Amino acid sequence: MTTFWFIVIAFLWTGYFVLEGFDFGVGALLPLLSRSEAERRQVLGTIGPVWDGNEVWLITAIGAMFAAFPAWYSGLLSGFYLAVFLVITGLVVRGVGLEWRGKVRSRREVALCDAGIVTGSVLPAFLWGAIFGHLVFGTALATVLGGALSLSVAVLHGAVFLALKTTGAIRARARRAALLAAVGALPVAIGTLPSVPGRGPAWTLGTALLAASALAAGVTLVWGRREGWAFTATATSIAATTATVFGVLWAAPLPGLTLAEAASAPYTLTVLTWIGLLALPGVIAYQAWTYWVFRKRLTAQVL
Repeated sequence: MTTFWFIVIAFLWTGYFVLEGFDFGVGALLPLLSRSEAERRQVLGTIGPVWDGNEVWLITAIGAMFAAFPAWYSGLLSGFYLAVFLVITGLVVRGVGLEWRGKVRSRREVALCDAGIVTGSVLPAFLWGAIFGHLVFGTALATVLGGALSLSVAVLHGAVFLALKTTGAIRARARRAALLAAVGALPVAIGTLPSVPGRGPAWTLGTALLAASALAAGVTLVWGRREGWAFTATATSIAATTATVFGVLWAAPLPGLTLAEAASAPYTLTVLTWIGLLALPGVIAYQAWTYWVFRKRLTAQVL
C-alpha cells in the first residue's frame, strides 16, 4: 500500500504540473503576446474553462499526501513554509485576476487584474521547481536551477498550447515565443536533468533522457507547425521530469525520512484506496470531457 500510494501521489503531481504548467505559461505570456483587448481575451479564453479544474490536481495531491504520508506532508510544508506560502498567495492572486477581469470596467482595474495573472503565474511556476530542486540536491544552486527549469519549461509549454488553441496573430506570436523560450529551457534541461539520476534508481536515467529529448522534439515540432504533436512532446517532457524527481524521492522523500516512516497505518491506506478507486476515475473522466468540449481554436473576433 505504501508503494501504491506513493505512485498515486506522483501521478497526481504529474497531472498538476502538465496541466497547470501550460496555465502558468499562458499567464506569463499574456502581456507579451497580446496587442489589444480582443487578443488578451483570446489568450485568456484558452485557459478560461479549465484553469480552476487544473488546480484540483494540486488540492488532490496535497490531500493525498496529508492522508497517506502525514510526516512527509508536515515536513514538506513546514520546511518550505515561505515558498509554499508564496505559491498559495500567487495562486490566489491569479485566481482573483482571472475571475474579476471580466467584471471590472476601468483600464486601471483591468491592468491590476492582468498584473495579478502574470505574477500569480510566474511565481508558482518558479517556486515549485525551486522546492523540488532543493529536495533532490539540497543546494542553493539546485534551488535556483530547478526554479529556472520549471519556469522556462512552463513558458514553452504554455506557448505551444497557445499555438495549438488560437488562430491568427496570436498563433504566430506563440510559435515564436515557444522558440525563444526554448533558448532558455533546453540548456537548463540538458545541463541539469542528466545529473538527477545519480541520486536515484537506475531507471531514472531513462526518464531523465526522455524528458530532455522530448523537450527538444517539442521545439522541433513547433518549428514545423505541428502544434498538437509539439504539445504532446512538452507534456511528455514534464511528465518524465516529474517521474525522475519522484524516483529520487522514493528512497527518502525528505532528508532523514524514509517512505515507510512517513506512511500512515495500513488500515488508513486501505480505506484511502477504496475512496480513491471510487472517486479518481470520475474526476479524470469529467476533466477529459471538459477538454473535449472546449477543444476548438479561439479567434480574437469571436470574443
